[in-house]
Formats: sequence, structure tokens, C-alpha cells
Amino acid sequence: MKKVYLYKGYERFWHWSQSVLVFILIVTGFEIHSSYSLIGFENAVRIHNITAWTFLVLTVFTIFWDFTTDEWKQYIPTSKNLKAQISFYLSGIFKNAPHPAGKTISSKLNPLQRLVYLGIKVFVFPVMFLTGFLYYFFHYPVQGIELSSLEVIAVLHTRGAFAVVAFIIVHLYLITTGRTVTSNLKAMVTGWEEIEEHETKHIEEEIMAETKTLIRNAGEKSGRRKLRKAKEAVAEIV
Repeated sequence: MKKVYLYKGYERFWHWSQSVLVFILIVTGFEIHSSYSLIGFENAVRIHNITAWTFLVLTVFTIFWDFTTDEWKQYIPTSKNLKAQISFYLSGIFKNAPHPAGKTISSKLNPLQRLVYLGIKVFVFPVMFLTGFLYYFFHYPVQGIELSSLEVIAVLHTRGAFAVVAFIIVHLYLITTGRTVTSNLKAMVTGWEEIEEHETKHIEEEIMAETKTLIRNAGEKSGRRKLRKAKEAVAEIV
């Protein structure tokens, strides 16, 4: 096994910030729905609204980061190894079978994760934001937003919340299915992922190939600097 610096600083910041914000939204959201009483209805609404706006700002910055760093490509769906991945989760994982999809810098997610994460980002979160806005502005006459009833909005928002809760439950379970129970968790804290040696070769090739492309598009001095950084990145695979 070798350690590879796989998860960048902002990537980890976004992951843990999102986790905290979503947790607060779930706790306050269900209190607003009178599922229980912890801090009171008015406090729950106030905290829920502030957290939602914070989450929206974080999401906008993350979308910008995804596109400026090409990380958005991580979510492009693929059918390669999809059936094998589903089979792994249904049975192989209980038989200590090898993981069908390895990790690289350009492919950190397996085929099933790509589909699920894309669905969360493209469908679930937008629905939650849209219905949340309609909730927020319902009592304030704004042209095109004022509604006659909140029933449909409430149902969609609640179903979206349950979808997020279901995702979190499965996500927390799958965190424990790495090489050790805590290895996946440690990777998202430190950025370093333990990967099989034969897989690190692909990562080294990725780094060098990307650098050569940059050198062709840059000046000689800049190219040498980028090549040096690439060699340092390869050397960090320990």
C-alpha cells in the first residue's frame, strides 16, 4: 500500500462544512415540522434560514471551484464497471472481494457514486433550494413567487429532506467499508488515501501527462517550474 495525496484542501473544507450545514438543516427542519422540540419553533426557523443561505453561498463557491479546477469531471456518469460496482455492494463487499473500481486523481468516485452524487447535486439540492426559496418568500408578496398554497412545495421539500437523510445513512455506512473501518474517514480529514501500489502507477502517469501538456502550453521557464512541481507531487506518493 502507498499513501497518495488525493483530496485537496478546499475539497475537504467543502466536504466538512457541507456536512455541518446539512446536519443543522436537518435538525432544525424536522423541528419546524414539529417532529420534536429542542430549541423552539422560532429559533429553529431563524437558524434554518441562516444556515440555508450559508449553504447556498458555499454551493456557489464550490461550483466555481469545480469548474475552474476541472473537478466537475469527477461526476460524469460512466457505465464502465457499473454492474460490477452494484454487485460488489450487494454481495462482494460481504465476501471480502476486491473493489472493482480503483481511485485516481481524475477518478476519485466509482461509477455508482458518480450517479448518486450527480443526482444529489443536479436534482435533490436544486429542488431543496427552490422549494426553500418559495417557503422563505411565501408571506412576502414578490411577483412570480406568491403562491395560493404551500402544499406541493411542502411535500417536495420534505421528500427532498428524506432523500438527503437516506443518502447520509448509506454514506455513513459506506465510510466504514474501506481498507479499515476508519481509513476513508482519515483520508477525508488528512487528504491522504492509502492505495494499492499498482494503482499509484496510474496516478503517477496522470500527474506527468498533465504536466507535459501544461509545459507545451507554457513558456520554457514556467514549464520547468511546473515539471519540478510534478516531480515533487510524484515523490509525495509514499
